[in-house]
Amino acid sequence: MATIATRVRDRAVASPDLIALREKDLGIWQQVSWQGYWDTAELVGHGLLALGIEPGDRVAIHSENRREWLYTDVGTVAVRAATVGLYPTNPVAEVGHLLRHSGAKVLIAEDQEQVDKAVAVDDLPDLTHIVYVEPRGIRNRYDDPRLLAWPDFLALGEKHRQAHPQAVTQRMDESRADDVVTLIYTSGTTGPPKGVMLTAANVDFAIQELIERGGFTAPPPSPRDSVLSYLPLCHVAERIFSGWFGAGAGVCVHFAESIETVATNLHEVQPTVLFGVPRIWEKIAAGVQIRVESADPVKRAIGGFWLRRADWIGDVLAANGGRHTAASRAVYAVGWLFCYRALKDRLGLRKVRYAASGAAPIAPEVLRFFMGLGLPMHEVYGMTENTAVATANRPGRVKVGTVGEPHDGVEVRIDESTGEILTRHPGTFAGYWHDPDATAGVIEPDGWLHTGDVGEWVDGTHLRITDRMKDIIITAGGKNVAPSEIENALKASPYIKEALVVGDRRRFLAALIGIEPDTVGHWAQLHRLPYSTYGDLSAKPEVIALVQTVVDEVNVRFATVEQVRSFRLLPKLLDHEDGELTATQKLKRSAVTNSFADLVESMYAGDAR
Repeated sequence: MATIATRVRDRAVASPDLIALREKDLGIWQQVSWQGYWDTAELVGHGLLALGIEPGDRVAIHSENRREWLYTDVGTVAVRAATVGLYPTNPVAEVGHLLRHSGAKVLIAEDQEQVDKAVAVDDLPDLTHIVYVEPRGIRNRYDDPRLLAWPDFLALGEKHRQAHPQAVTQRMDESRADDVVTLIYTSGTTGPPKGVMLTAANVDFAIQELIERGGFTAPPPSPRDSVLSYLPLCHVAERIFSGWFGAGAGVCVHFAESIETVATNLHEVQPTVLFGVPRIWEKIAAGVQIRVESADPVKRAIGGFWLRRADWIGDVLAANGGRHTAASRAVYAVGWLFCYRALKDRLGLRKVRYAASGAAPIAPEVLRFFMGLGLPMHEVYGMTENTAVATANRPGRVKVGTVGEPHDGVEVRIDESTGEILTRHPGTFAGYWHDPDATAGVIEPDGWLHTGDVGEWVDGTHLRITDRMKDIIITAGGKNVAPSEIENALKASPYIKEALVVGDRRRFLAALIGIEPDTVGHWAQLHRLPYSTYGDLSAKPEVIALVQTVVDEVNVRFATVEQVRSFRLLPKLLDHEDGELTATQKLKRSAVTNSFADLVESMYAGDAR
C-alpha cells in the first residue's frame, strides 16, 4: 500500500541529493536532502518501535511547524501507527482532552511550554513517553520518568535499527488500505473536537487526485516547486501543502520561523505554490494599503494609481475565468514595470504560479485584489472528513464567488430539501474516533457524506457555498439569512478583522465587529488620534464612525432584511485561550455571543444607533 512513508523512501532512492526541507537555524537556512529526510524519519520509526509502538497506536505531536514534525509524521506512518496533531496554541484543558481521548502512547513536544501542558494533566494512563525537541528549561525542571530528549530518542532508534535493520521496512510492507494513519481533530466550533480517522487509502486518494493528477495546479506540482509551511500542520490543509505535496510531488518545503515572521520568510523564500486561509489573504491586502498610505507623496500617488488599475484588472480577470483580455494584459504589463513587480517581490509573491484560499469563505473582493496584482488565485473547498477533496477552481476556469468544480472521481450533490452539500468518493473518512453515533450522523449507508454546508450550483458547473447550516439566521419575519456573506463583505475592509452577524428570531440584523489593530492604528496616527490600548482605540467615537462608513457601504449591496442595522465594536481581540476562537482562528459563535451578551442585548434594547 502506497503511503507518505513509502513515497518519501522512494524519493530518497530516486533523488537522494535533491533538497526536500529547509529550515532556519540561527538565521541561516539549513537544507535537508531527501536522503536525509528519509534517514531521520526511518530513525524515528525505529525509535517508536523501541518504545513499544504497535500497529494502530497513536503518536501525538505538539509543536510548531518544523522538520521534526514531518520526521515524526512519516516515521509514525512507516510503523503503521497514527499521528495525532495538537495545535501549539491548545491550552492545558484541550491538551488533556486530546491526549486522553486519542489514547496517545508517545508525545513529541517541541519545548518547555508544550511539555508543561502535558505534565500538568494528571489522568493520562496511555501516555508512556514524552519526547522533547528543545531541551532549554526542561532537563533540570522535571523529575518525570516519561521524559526523553530528542537526540536520545534518535539514538534509541539507531540502536534498534542496528539490532533490527528490517523492522521498519517489514512494518511498511504490511501496510493496509484501512490503516488509520492520522487522527485530525475538528476545530470544535460547536462542541468538543472530534477525531477524524483518515486511512492510508484516504490519503493515497487525496495525493493522487490533488497532486499527481493536477487537481489543484496546472501543470501538477514537481520538485521545481517550493512552499512555505506556516499554518498549523495538524490542520488537514497544511498537511496537504507541506506533508503530502512533498511526499507526492517532491516539492521543497520551507518552514517559517513563526506566524509573526511569515511576511519576512515569504520574501526570502519566494514560493511557487502558496495556500492561505482567508485571514492571511485579508491581512496581506490590509498591509499593502498601509504601505501605500505610509509612502511619501510621490510613491503614494503612483501606488494608489496602479492599485486602482489593479482593481480594474481584477474585475476583468474575474469576468473571464481568470484569463486576460488584450487590454488588461497591456495595462498589467505597464503596471508590472512601475508597481506590481516590486510590490509582489516585497510581499514574497513574485514567483507564485498557483495561489489558493480555503478552509473558510473569503470575500470576492479580496480574490479580485490579488488577481489584479497578477496572482493566480483559486478558491478551493474540502473538509477534514473528505480528506479535503471536494471542489476547486481550475486555472482558466475560475468563477469568483464559487469554490469551483468537483474534482475528477468526486460526486457532489445538493440535498433538494435542505440545500446541504453532500460528497462521495474514496477519500471519505473512516469515522470519528470512538464516536459511532456521530459517524452515523454524517455518513449515509450509501456513502454520501453530509458536509454541513449549504450551497447552490452556478451555471451548473461551479459550486457556491452560502453558509453553514447551523449558522443560518431566521429573522422574526421568517426570512432566512446567510450571515457569512455579510460578514465576509465587512471583513473585506482593511479596517475590520472580525465580524459576527446576529439576529436569529430578532426584528433586524446586528453585528459584533472587531477592528484590525494595525490598519486602524495607522489610520488613527494619520488623523492624530491618540490611543493607548486596543480597547481604548475601539471605543473612540472617530473609530466607530469609521466602521459605520464601512457598514453603510456594505449595506447598499444587500436587501433591506439583510442589512446590518446596528453594530458594536468588540473591546478586546478575540483569543483562542479565552475560548472565543478555534485553533484555526474560526469564530466560536455561541462563545462570542455569550461572552459579549451585554453588547448584543444593547443593540436590541432601544438604544441602538
